[in-house]
Parts: sequence; C-alpha cells; structure tokens
Amino acid sequence: MLERYLRVRSETEARAAPLSAEDQGVQSMPDASPTKWHLAHTTWFFEVMVLMPFLAGYRPCNDCYLELFNSYYESLGPRHPRPQRGMLTRPGLAEVMQYRAAVDIAMRQLLDASDVPQRARFAAAVELGLNHEQQHQELMWTDIQHALSLNPISPVYSATAPLPRGGAGTSSWIDLPGGEVEVGHTGAGFAFDNETPCHRVRLAPFGLASQLVSNGDMLAFIRDGGYRRASVWLSDGWAQVQAQGWQAPLYWRTAGTDGGEPASRFSLRGEVPWRADEPACHLSFYEAAAYAEWAGARLPTEFEWEAASHHRDAPGLSDLFGQVWQWTRSSYDPYPRFKPMAGAAAEYNGKFMVGQLVLRGSSLATPAGHTRPSYRNFFSPAARWQFTGLRLARDL
Repeated sequence: MLERYLRVRSETEARAAPLSAEDQGVQSMPDASPTKWHLAHTTWFFEVMVLMPFLAGYRPCNDCYLELFNSYYESLGPRHPRPQRGMLTRPGLAEVMQYRAAVDIAMRQLLDASDVPQRARFAAAVELGLNHEQQHQELMWTDIQHALSLNPISPVYSATAPLPRGGAGTSSWIDLPGGEVEVGHTGAGFAFDNETPCHRVRLAPFGLASQLVSNGDMLAFIRDGGYRRASVWLSDGWAQVQAQGWQAPLYWRTAGTDGGEPASRFSLRGEVPWRADEPACHLSFYEAAAYAEWAGARLPTEFEWEAASHHRDAPGLSDLFGQVWQWTRSSYDPYPRFKPMAGAAAEYNGKFMVGQLVLRGSSLATPAGHTRPSYRNFFSPAARWQFTGLRLARDL
C-alpha cells in the first residue's frame, strides 16, 4: 500500500510539474479549481480522513488549512467558497508543496506501522484517498486546459500530453439481445459507494454504435444547422445554446457556420490541427442528446453501456475506455438499497444524486488503473470542459 500511495502522489505532482506557479494559482470559472488547490485538497483528504483518525497524537500541519482546503464536507466544518479558490494567493505554491511533503512523511510512518487500530477501516480510508486523488488528477488536466484556453497566446501545457486516437473508420451497429443483466460493482477491488449494490435490471434488445461519434460527424451536424435547429434540442439545452452562443464543441477554433472545417482545436498541447477522424470531445450532455436526435438515434442508458462492456458477443465495440467519457441518458440516481459510506465519507457521492447525468467509460486524462465497467462518473448536463463525448444507441 505504501508503494501505491507514493506512486499515486508522484503522479499528481508530475501532472503539475509543467506549470508555473502563476499557472497553478489561476481559477478560470467557478466550476474549475486551481492546480495549487488540487494539490492541497488531496493532501487535506489524507490528513483529515486518515491521519487524524488513525495516527495517535497527530496534529494538523496548519489549522487554517482545514477550512481552506475542505471541498464540500459539511460535517468537517466551514469551507472556503468554491468560486473563490483562485483568490487564495496564500499559502503560496512552495508552502503547499511543503504541506504535501509533511503529510507524506506522516503517511509513510502510518503505512509502515504494524499496529494500526481498526486496520480494515484504515485500509479502506487509504484506498478511498488514493482513488479520490486519481479523480483530481484528471480534474487538474481539465481545469488547466480550460484556463490556458482563455489565454490569447494559446499556451502549451505539455508537448507530449495525450491526444485522442483517430482513424477508427466507419461506425456500424452492434446489436445486443438485452434480457436480465447484472449491473454494479461485484467481487474484489475498490469501488465507490455509488457503484453499489450490484443488482439486476431488465433491458429490451438494443444496439450500440461500434465507434464513438467523431469530429467529422459533429461537423456534419453543424453543416446541417444543428446548432440553429431548436427541434433537435431539449428545452434547457436550447436555452444554453441561445444564452452561451454555442456554435460548435468547446475548443474548436474558427468553427464558423459556413460549413468549413475548423483550422484547429485547443488541447493540452496548445493549438493542434483539427482532425475529422478523432472522437468528438468537450461536448455537453445537451449537445450529445441533440446530435443523437439529429442522427435518428439516442443515447444509451448507463445499464445498456455497462451490459455491452461485459458482453463477449460484442467484440466490435471500440474505445469504450481511454478516449472520452460517454454521456448516457441516465440520471445520476442511487441504486436500489444504496447505502453511502460511513462517517464523513458519506458526503462523497450520495448528496449529489440529483440534477446530474451519468457518464461511462474513461478518458485520455483518466489515470492508469482508475477504470472499470461499473464506474459512474457524473456531471451537470451543461458541463463541456471535461473530456466528454458520446456513442449512439438504438432500439431494436
């Protein structure tokens, strides 16, 4: 566990390494957080959820950090307002890194100990902390990409940052029989509480597209007036189009409404050539649903997606993982007999189960070892700064 702890913590710092101190302090919108805050908050999580309960005599590194870097845990005291995280010029980046180092020393002491009380609860808390930090590793990339995209000189985060794979070819339908299927996490290994309990659902026969919707597909939607046709949009989505002036997926440059191909798109590598064969990315749920309606199809439910990911008779499904998170038509609701985690961790997922949509799979920003078929990601339907796309579904 110590080896894994150090590996996860190192990955977080490696993702921050290409950024200047100024980069790491910026907050580009209320839904995003500064890199410096991510570095501190993931450290706060281990301090509050692991060290304080399980390391005898442990004292917090700095009492003010308990408030500054608490995200949304009401039971753990007051919190600095999320939209104002970018105002936290103090502590500086060097102090945040000292905080990380101090907590790592204490965690190493605890992970090396042979007499930790309530060892099963302790191991579960560490495992939750590691998976929590991996979630923030992805958020670090999505948040800094958004911040850098607002800079007119189009800064490069890293010349070697991942890009979506292109060249998947023409999509076809993979039809599946439906029936009674088991969904949710089962067996050994970590899962968040929102993936449980495992239960059975009945599905009608359905089909999934073999490929993700591509940039070229979205361009055809644009050329057909997709962003100007209220008839294919949900009401709330059309209101977003009107209010925000959406004309193309986020980060497309010179998308235009004349049907011409965009010259480029913004990525973690800065401006890169626009490619028709890459998976469409940075789409809101509203855009995904509108495209599906325009295409004469629909979005899959999260249960259809999970069942297909397990189905041995569907080898033609490509890029279920590792390219873009895929929007589903499923509301983020608790499973039957859902029980949140114990203690402060009860606030981790359950209280957000309203007004959000489920995404399945994983993205190019998801750290290695942080994917599984039962994983339930979730965002509000208007969110488009994440690495989000779609795969079509149909009824049979």
